[in-house]
Amino acid sequence: MNQVDVAKLVSPDDKKIRIVPLGGLGEVGKNMMAIEYGEDIIVVDSGMMFPTEEMLGVDFVIPDVAYLEHNKKKVRGIFITHGHEDHIGGIPFVLRKLSGVPFHATKLTAGMIERKLIEHGLDREMQMKVIKADDKIKVGSFEIEPFQTTHSIPDAVGFAIRTPEGLIIHTGDFKVDFTPPDGKVINMARLAEYSREGVLLLLSDSTNAKKPGYAMSEAEVEKSFLDIFAQAEGRIIIASFASLINRIQNVINGAHRFGRKVAISGRSMQNNLEVAAKLGYLKVPAGTIVKLEQAMKMPDNKVVIMSTGSQGEAMSALARMAEGVHRQISIKKGDMVILSSTPIPGNERKISNMLDNILRRGATVIDDRKSQVHVSGHAYREELKLMINLLRPKFFIPVHGEYHMLVAHAELASENGVTKDGIVVMENGEVTEVTKEAITKLKRHIPISAVMVDGLGVGDVGQIVLRDRQAMALDGVFVAIATIDKQNGKLIGSPDIISRGFVYMREQEELINGARDEVRRIVKTGAQGFGPQHDWSVMRAALRDELGRYLYEHTQRRPMVLPVIISV
Repeated sequence: MNQVDVAKLVSPDDKKIRIVPLGGLGEVGKNMMAIEYGEDIIVVDSGMMFPTEEMLGVDFVIPDVAYLEHNKKKVRGIFITHGHEDHIGGIPFVLRKLSGVPFHATKLTAGMIERKLIEHGLDREMQMKVIKADDKIKVGSFEIEPFQTTHSIPDAVGFAIRTPEGLIIHTGDFKVDFTPPDGKVINMARLAEYSREGVLLLLSDSTNAKKPGYAMSEAEVEKSFLDIFAQAEGRIIIASFASLINRIQNVINGAHRFGRKVAISGRSMQNNLEVAAKLGYLKVPAGTIVKLEQAMKMPDNKVVIMSTGSQGEAMSALARMAEGVHRQISIKKGDMVILSSTPIPGNERKISNMLDNILRRGATVIDDRKSQVHVSGHAYREELKLMINLLRPKFFIPVHGEYHMLVAHAELASENGVTKDGIVVMENGEVTEVTKEAITKLKRHIPISAVMVDGLGVGDVGQIVLRDRQAMALDGVFVAIATIDKQNGKLIGSPDIISRGFVYMREQEELINGARDEVRRIVKTGAQGFGPQHDWSVMRAALRDELGRYLYEHTQRRPMVLPVIISV
């Protein structure tokens, strides 16, 4: 679809709100929601997502912002709910497409974003406006009011969005925790006031919509850490997400109480700790944090190491420790390794492999199946019911989660007062229109795709490249090199064959010699009728197709065949 089609897919209508999810629905991660009214668009969040197993070599995935790019003049601002990577990780890449569009974030979130942009050399490109709960920000047709929520990171907010059609509530990620580390609980009184005002549409976090009961308080994690610290005799190594500031605070509290020092392994976690401490969101007793080099010289029973890599990422600090290739730390017998997280869907195999490597080195592993070392930052079913009944929305769209989570949340809304006609389950790229009277999912879609980041490349790895990578990973590569006289089209010398990941050439001489004979035959056939304007692409295609058939007949495998013709 061309740019004009993208830009005009949803025509302006001054009396309809349009909800356009660009990420985060039908998946866990890369959250991004566009809300449009007439000639105005606001955006909530700009996150990233871990690659799925079939995305070989991909570092992470970000939202496709082509629709916003083509409607850039209408984008009034991007509003960030909190500082987790699935909500801010895409900002450095989105900023390049939407330069000049102002971002709005609370103080801690803004600080984390700024640190991220410094690493990308983009800190001077962003227009950042620091906001706080209960502010009222007027942009275009919208008035946005952040309200305080409780999550696994301080300074998290949801947004009350006033439009000419009515009030929209976007909860952001939330839970109902009355004992968070920073003492700032979700503002239930303000939510009740929104209810009295009248809520047209609720967009609510669906991550734990299938889990009964209530999410445990972060205070339970601190209790577990204190019990573990009291029993541990050697080093304690704790892996968690780099942006779980509340979890870092719990570890610092436990280490200080038992006379241990805390060292950080992982640049992203170190950066977040420094930002949070500088802004006053982390309380760090003097002398508690030490450099990793210093910790390595201390007695094991005086050390706590906080590390990234709880999801088994290949190059993360914990994965390198487990494999014995970390520059400073190697896991050893007597270490206690705590995984203070839950697996993100799709990461289970990587985590399992990492755990095997840790256990082979003689360490003890504790995860949330053994002890309460992790609690979710997302509301469970009873909390979601509370949010629905407190706000009493006319219409409801579940957000943030895989499709089965969204459906479970929709069913919950139906059971708690929202009519079935007033509930819409969406996926990325779909468009829903909302008025005072009705909510309607359109048949038209915004054309979007996964934008994959691989090294310095952004969006240059697509489905064709992934398919090639998968083919090479599954069946290997077979390269046939033919040197041909450009005057007469005849083969010069013997064809060269290279096999990688397909067969071991020294043990398959008959197959390789047969392949050389095939190259000779194909080139000889192609040389018939050879002329000065000979099309080499025809001969390459013949080599690829006929060598592919030959190899399949003899091996029942389909390697990627790469014919190379050198004309001399």
